[in-house]
Amino acid sequence: MTTIPHWINGTAVSGPDTQPVYNPATGTEQARVVLGAASEVDAAVQAAAAAFETWQDSSLSQRTQVMFAFRQLLVEHEEELGRIISAEHGKTVDDARGEITRGREVVEYVCGLGDVLKGSFSDQVSRGIDVHNFRQPLGVVAGITPFNFPAMVPLWMHPVAIATGNTFILKPSERDPSAANFIAQLYQKAGLPDGVFNVVHGGKPAVDALLTHPGIEAVSFVGSTPIAKYVHETATAHGKHVQALGGAKNHAVVLPDADLEFAANHITAGAYGSAGERCMAVSVAVAVGDAADRLVEILTRKANEVKVGPGDQPGTDMGPLVTKAAQERVENAVGVAATQGATVVVDGRGLKIEGHEEGFFTGPSLLDHVTAEMDAYKEELFGPVLAIVRAESLDQAIDLINANPYGNGTALFTSSGEAARRFQRHIKVGMIGINVPVPVPMSYYSFGGWKDSLIGDHPIHGPEGIRFYTRPKVVTTRWPQPKQQVSAGFDFPTSS
Repeated sequence: MTTIPHWINGTAVSGPDTQPVYNPATGTEQARVVLGAASEVDAAVQAAAAAFETWQDSSLSQRTQVMFAFRQLLVEHEEELGRIISAEHGKTVDDARGEITRGREVVEYVCGLGDVLKGSFSDQVSRGIDVHNFRQPLGVVAGITPFNFPAMVPLWMHPVAIATGNTFILKPSERDPSAANFIAQLYQKAGLPDGVFNVVHGGKPAVDALLTHPGIEAVSFVGSTPIAKYVHETATAHGKHVQALGGAKNHAVVLPDADLEFAANHITAGAYGSAGERCMAVSVAVAVGDAADRLVEILTRKANEVKVGPGDQPGTDMGPLVTKAAQERVENAVGVAATQGATVVVDGRGLKIEGHEEGFFTGPSLLDHVTAEMDAYKEELFGPVLAIVRAESLDQAIDLINANPYGNGTALFTSSGEAARRFQRHIKVGMIGINVPVPVPMSYYSFGGWKDSLIGDHPIHGPEGIRFYTRPKVVTTRWPQPKQQVSAGFDFPTSS
């Protein structure tokens, strides 16, 4: 059986402790991944620190050339990487290719490094004195990433960190670890020096070692809110820069003036794509006024049309959940919703796929008459469950969303510009879509929510990513003429 190793200083590194990696479509063990802890993290830090000594002094041109080559390799190997992701995560190959594309956009963004890293210059701020600024890398930085996007979320981190002159240690999810090693090999082919990008697999011991190691300057994290809070508290207590993105409960509001077929079609895709295992998944549809009954009718039809099957089969819309435990948790949540008074309009529990009876499949579930007091509304289910909450007005829908502890993404379906403008100004959510169900920003904007969806104040990629992985220097300069006498005062210096 294949064993998935660490990748440290440009070579595969094995270890004695391993755990299974499953194929979610069959429910069978397909590989084992090595589990690292403090010693493996320290080895990666030592390699990354040594590489930083030369990489920080590499030219902007050299770093850009590596990123251009890396970007091309991502294009050439998109299908292969997509199948690797599908086999371990369960999502469809096309969905996996989509996440690779969205990750590659960040690489394309940093290919313009010379522009995004430009400093500024102020001439003659005082008599004979100029001021300019520039940004420099932090050093060794780390990323701790979730299972649901084994390529995209890391690609939102390490290209920005590496392009700005840092060296990087990635701790991917142990549930689908192979994509990280594949990316490491692409970097090597692109000409990235050994030690600049490293991969350490493992669970909590590896995470804790990264959060506390004195040789690591910054940590990026995406995952659940409780773990995001733990990462932020622990790493900042050890003097590190931290960006920590947490969970979500994303609402899509549908007004009576919306094109209901259009809205339902996009909400269905946003709710059940990738089996709902997305931090930007639409998990709540807020049906306003007269839109409710008709919207439920259309959503019911579309949920029943979703084709569930193995992710590598053509025509599949939705694959299995990532683990047996996830399958059981999601199906239990549907049962709890029914006991709490929700109407189970479409019940995806107990789905069996012929030839894949042991796979971790569950079908789309649609719940109507959900209230804010029910567990199905309050909890991040992270599965193919769409809850419908009914509201009397747009203002009531806004109040509902603003009262939710999460503020990651939201959407409004309407044909009214006035309603759209009111919604986007008054909603307390970081990423908003107007007739767009999954409003993930482009790479030249930054990704991040509000409230419990972002712990601390550092969003990811885009301009905020550049700022996170660098720190500024401001230089005040005087070049006096030879033998020129410039008086020095004991008072605090001012401009003149």
